[in-house]
Parts: sequence; structure tokens; C-alpha cells
Amino acid sequence: MPAPRTTPGPGCGIHTSAQTRSSCDDVGVARGDEPDERQTHGGHGDRRRRQSRDGEQVVRAGSLLVSATDLVEPTFRRTVVYVVEHNEGGSLGVVLNRPNDTPVTDVLPRWSEVAAAPRTLFVGGPVKRDAALCLGTLRVGASITGVPGLRRVDGRVVLVDLDSDPHRVGQLVEGIRIFAGYAGWTFGQLEGELQNDDWIVVSALPTDPITPARSDLWAEVLRRQPLPLSLLATHPIELERN
Repeated sequence: MPAPRTTPGPGCGIHTSAQTRSSCDDVGVARGDEPDERQTHGGHGDRRRRQSRDGEQVVRAGSLLVSATDLVEPTFRRTVVYVVEHNEGGSLGVVLNRPNDTPVTDVLPRWSEVAAAPRTLFVGGPVKRDAALCLGTLRVGASITGVPGLRRVDGRVVLVDLDSDPHRVGQLVEGIRIFAGYAGWTFGQLEGELQNDDWIVVSALPTDPITPARSDLWAEVLRRQPLPLSLLATHPIELERN
């Protein structure tokens, strides 16, 4: 996959490079907490989630990881992670709903016109926040055959090499989103968190990676799931309201 870019860039310290990487071999660990440090909050929402486990999907590239209601660690609370890679080397994804105030034009001005609203960077996760990773959503019917700098992740979602031609990419995509950093799991780590009920695995829509920042993507993704999982969307933002 196109690696996060690694040559010093302007603005908030994002780095860039044309190097490519084919696996998650150097993936960082996104979750540093030990089991006894995790805060859990039992309740009716968690029972609904566990009752739905028989219908859960296998993690793959293109899956969404929706944080559980009792995952209150600030880095991942009420987050939706898009899985970019999942293989024997580990797992890598980006948090879709953590917008940053830094405009794309301040860091990667060539891509500002192609970026989806609000045209700011998003914080993709706690690993390598000085590196950029880009996802795009292809227009319906667009073909990437023979187009350099684009690699299909799943369906209409593609990885975009930020050293490629923004004009050519812009003709093929509905929009792109640039993430500072990513979330990473070493081999077996994500599976352990799934067994601990930290995440809910669901399918993504092609437009999820470029959803407007004003949307509550966490609740939206849960609402479109079948019962009883969709009831978790009503979980209050502030835990003390329970």
C-alpha cells in the first residue's frame, strides 16, 4: 500500500514520501492500555451488542470498527475506524470521525480542491501523526485501470498516493480525505480486542471515508444496522447522563 508520506512538509509537521509498502509489517500499536487499565461500563447497550455477536462479520479491508459503548479511552471513544489492511502482519486503519482544524491547503495545497468538505486534515489515529495517509471515494463507474497512484481497498474506496497527479485523481473521485496518523494493531492484538467486546465489526458504505465532519458518524453507522444493534445509536454522548 502507499506508505504514509515521509519527507518533511509545511504546516503542522505532516511528512510525505513516494515510497510504497506492501504489508502491515511495521505497523505501530494503537492501543497501549493494559486490560486492568480499561474502564468499562456495563448496561443494556452492552447486552444488545453481545447478543448480536452471531451476526458479526469477519474483519477485512473495507470493514468498519465501531467502538463499543463501554470503550471510554479518549483516543477511541465513539470512533469509527476504516480498516485499510488486515493480514498476517497485523491490521491498519484510520479513524474517520476525528476532524482537525488544519486546512489541507496549509499542508498539501495541491490536494485542497480534491479534498472533501470541510477540507481539513483528520486525525487518523495515534500512530505516526506526522505522516499522511489518504483515502478517496471513486465516482460511480470510474475505472482506475492504468491510473498510477490509486490502489483499491474495497469497492469504490481507494488509497491515494499523495505524490500522484491531483488533477487526474480529481476526475475519478467524489472526494478524498487526508489523515494525519493511523491506528495499528500487531498480529493477534485486534482479535483480542474483539474478544473483549471493544469493537463492533460492520460493513462500510463507499462514502463513509468522506462523510462531512458535522455528522455523528458513530451514531449514523449504528442506526443503519439491524436490531438490536441499531439501538446502541441512542447511547448518550455523556456517560453521566445514564
